Amino acid sequence: MSYNHSIIFGPIVSRRLGFSLGLDIIPAKTCSLDCVYCECGKTTQLTNERKEYISVVKIISELDGFLSGNLEKIDVITFAGSGEPLLNSGVGKIISHIKEKYPQFKVAFITNSILLTDKNAREEILAADFVLPSVDAMFEESFAKINRPAEGIGVNSVLEGLREFAKIYKGNLWVELFIIEGINDSTAELSAFKKYFEEIKPTLIQLNSLDRRGTCDWVKPASQKRLEEIQEFLAGAAQPLEIITREVKK
Repeated sequence: MSYNHSIIFGPIVSRRLGFSLGLDIIPAKTCSLDCVYCECGKTTQLTNERKEYISVVKIISELDGFLSGNLEKIDVITFAGSGEPLLNSGVGKIISHIKEKYPQFKVAFITNSILLTDKNAREEILAADFVLPSVDAMFEESFAKINRPAEGIGVNSVLEGLREFAKIYKGNLWVELFIIEGINDSTAELSAFKKYFEEIKPTLIQLNSLDRRGTCDWVKPASQKRLEEIQEFLAGAAQPLEIITREVKK
């Protein structure tokens, strides 16, 4: 049985995390990016402003209410949803509550990496067992075309923010690289990815591609062959390095 509330969703079987209870702690489609591949649709509130979009009190109340009467199997509580959870400035308080009251559950945090430029934001998610940041581009041109960021966000500052986070984070850093053939898979960009990953040393690199329809119709799934070529090219940048998308039939 799932708890049908806008904040809590699941538990669902995650392709990456097992049985995951999701927390969506910002209004629908509020994000610092408007990614062309997003399966949740176009961003309607494009912003990089951190604030308590949904109150911490409300989020914790809903979570406690669900967990007090639900005996379903849960492996992890995951901050996810249709936008960027790190935009909610109450993230640190919510994670602290989960770790103190429900130590039996792991905490995962999925982020587009944009707000890792903020020292406070970086520190607020250090207690998470898994942090899953996305890195889709190394060059400004591909970043703009794929991620369509809020005004004032550049790829170099984003990469630097994740670099700083990786220096202090002690948990599982699972970096997701979303491949769009012809956009971010040139030899030059893949070489830059490899150098960057060798520097930040993630626990795992996960190659992904379109699994369901994205925001823009021109975005197509990368072929399994191309993903395997990229996997081989990046070999050594992290161990292991896996393809998480379902096999694409050609």
